[in-house]
Amino acid sequence: MITLECNYSKKIGLPGYSSHQFSITLRTEISDVNQVQQESARLYQLLQDGVDSSIQEIGYLPGQKANGNGDRNGNGHSNGKDRNDEWKCSPAQKELILDIVEENRLDKNEVEQLARDRFNAPVKTLNKLQASGLIKELLEKYPRNHNGGNNRRQFQRAGGR
Repeated sequence: MITLECNYSKKIGLPGYSSHQFSITLRTEISDVNQVQQESARLYQLLQDGVDSSIQEIGYLPGQKANGNGDRNGNGHSNGKDRNDEWKCSPAQKELILDIVEENRLDKNEVEQLARDRFNAPVKTLNKLQASGLIKELLEKYPRNHNGGNNRRQFQRAGGR
């Protein structure tokens, strides 16, 4: 018997100079050395899918109250920000998403569902890369707008390609 041990790990940066990491290790046995490449490719895909689906939940972040409702400043008072109103993408991406929704009179629930279908996350929690993907898809679905195509330039300024 030949023992294969495979590990897949991912570490991602989070706001507030924080990060989190997740890793999975699998061990399996095969009877033929000719199976190594095929079995390692299969295990790699299994591990990658497992880590990628598990690491999407951010969890606790430094500076966040235990119940997740708002930040505190140095003197223990709330800074008035509602955590539910914070977006993870760039301010330009946030503005562009909101502009596309408004200009095309889109149902916010449909846009929210699109984000959940594509990225398994609400719109406000999309990171910059995910927000860029959402914006690209929205612009493909709704290419005409009231400002004569200005959304393309905004998309490029917001980090899109």
